[in-house]
Amino acid sequence: MTWSTYLGFAGMMAFLAMMPGPDTMVVLKNALTGGARGGGWACAGISVANFLQGTAVALGLGAVITRYQPLFETVKWLGAAYLLFLGVQALRGAWRGNYEALDDVRRARGTRGRRFREGFLSNITNPKVIVLYLSVLPQFLTPASTFADSLLLAYTVAALGVVWQVLLLLFVHRVRGWLRRRRVRRTLDGITGAALLGFGAALAVEG
Repeated sequence: MTWSTYLGFAGMMAFLAMMPGPDTMVVLKNALTGGARGGGWACAGISVANFLQGTAVALGLGAVITRYQPLFETVKWLGAAYLLFLGVQALRGAWRGNYEALDDVRRARGTRGRRFREGFLSNITNPKVIVLYLSVLPQFLTPASTFADSLLLAYTVAALGVVWQVLLLLFVHRVRGWLRRRRVRRTLDGITGAALLGFGAALAVEG
């Protein structure tokens, strides 16, 4: 694989990483309730799941999962249900509007396992991640490509996702004072919840 091929792949993946999706919304949701630390734990969970999915695709397991319809459908429905659950949680918070931002940040240390789990499950149960790997990676590989080339491309996707989520967390941290306003927080929770419900519903009805 040449450097020009790799840079073309990385550029396309960087653009896709910035497109709003379930992972972005889960990081934002946790950043709103737990500050940069809470969002960071969600980002860590997403990253671990993303690297696992990338490894599975490089090893050829991704193709097995997508071809075995019962397993693929199970993963899809679990992912849809989990996104809907997270969306309802965010909307419930917006409806109640009972925020104690400073207390939330302090409590984030005690809930890091839950935040990590939310990020991990939102990514690992999203079959679109594996489909993305399987549809894009082969276009940049040739018969002469090695297993190391496949891993490099897969891990590049995961790494770019981490970079984008960290940038998002830095932005949230920078405007944390504004985000502590009750009206702003309720609006963002409502938008995040609606987006998660939309992603969950789209995943459920997609053929």
